[in-house]
Amino acid sequence: MRHYLRIVSNSQRFLPRGRRWFSGILAAVVLSGMLAGCADSGGSKVINLYNAPQENLKTIVDRCNEEAAGDYKIVLNTLPRDADSQREQLVRRLAAGDSGMDVLGVDVTWTAELASAEWILPWPDEQRAQAEKGVLEAPLETAMYEDEMFAAPYNTNVQLLWYRSDLMPEPAQTWDELIDVAEELKAKGDPHYVEATGAQYEGLVVWFNSLIESAGGSILTENVKDVEMGDPAVEALEQLQRFSTSSAANPSLSNTQEDQARLAMESGSSFAQVNWPFVYPSMVEGQPDMAKNFKWAPYPGIDGKGAAPLGGANFAVSSFSQNPDLAFDAALCLRSPKNQLTAATKDGLPPTIESVYSESEMEEAYPMRGAILDALENAAARPVTPVYQNISTVTSSVLSPPADIDPDSAQQQLRDQITLALESKGVLP
Repeated sequence: MRHYLRIVSNSQRFLPRGRRWFSGILAAVVLSGMLAGCADSGGSKVINLYNAPQENLKTIVDRCNEEAAGDYKIVLNTLPRDADSQREQLVRRLAAGDSGMDVLGVDVTWTAELASAEWILPWPDEQRAQAEKGVLEAPLETAMYEDEMFAAPYNTNVQLLWYRSDLMPEPAQTWDELIDVAEELKAKGDPHYVEATGAQYEGLVVWFNSLIESAGGSILTENVKDVEMGDPAVEALEQLQRFSTSSAANPSLSNTQEDQARLAMESGSSFAQVNWPFVYPSMVEGQPDMAKNFKWAPYPGIDGKGAAPLGGANFAVSSFSQNPDLAFDAALCLRSPKNQLTAATKDGLPPTIESVYSESEMEEAYPMRGAILDALENAAARPVTPVYQNISTVTSSVLSPPADIDPDSAQQQLRDQITLALESKGVLP
């Protein structure tokens, strides 16, 4: 999942049925893409970059164009704000064989889907070696599919526990400890909510995936071909339901996404939240007095420190690019150490290259950088499968609203529906 400092919020071939006019739209998209791919600027070959909104990405693009010295010119194309719409636009255009797309900013959960459909190219050995250099293990794994690299790690992300030290002097380590603190604060008439992403969307799946990993289990088996679930899933579901019906749960939990969680804490109604690091600069800027007591700690678990949700985004090269060699070069530049530093300090995107965390500019922007690096050691990645989107859709449906979960029946329902999701072909939820 992706989160930006000022933009606060991570297949198979198919065409929708019953829409005869849609083929005309696809043809227009392909034609416009081909024209865009052939266009040039002062003799430079155009490399079209498609990426999620990022406030300072143009600065990075301009820097790469200057360094290219006329070999190519990156043209920035901005995708919609929400991840589902971003994926939908990319998938539709790739399914149409759009040659006007070169470098693609992809969420870490999309790599397997796009690679399996042969819509993105594996990285050649030389460029792969450059893209891997100095990259942390967890984000590097998100760029792989079946032992090949299909994307270059650009930014990573992990959730932490963010809390007010004036209300909780020592951070809780488990969800049950957070519930206990909430009950104590409620008895005193103090803010007592813990914000979490309980709405029916990817954030709820991320939360459940972390809980089942903390319980020692997994959604899928190691070969990602079958459903695992079992007792760890029941334990995770019990924890999710227990929290959602406790004093710690905000009454709006079933409608809460990342930004609502951030705003609720900034409003003063909550003493803690689990969220991505974008909440820190937002608190510092929006509530400087509250920010004095705004601290961070490891993501909570069931019996101890939890497995933090893992997010981020990478750069892939479209299989339909007319200039793939230049596209690989452009992608390497866009995620260089210097440009990752810009993305980190200006747009709140944690780097994937370990050495960037040691840069002096990171000290003020990322006082929690040590906690991020620690969390990446055992972060909970989501299943790497071409049908992840289908799995996510059915999982969020079964888990919503979390307060109504019956652990045993929900585990069986998840098992049945995810099994069907694993067998689906080309579904666009």
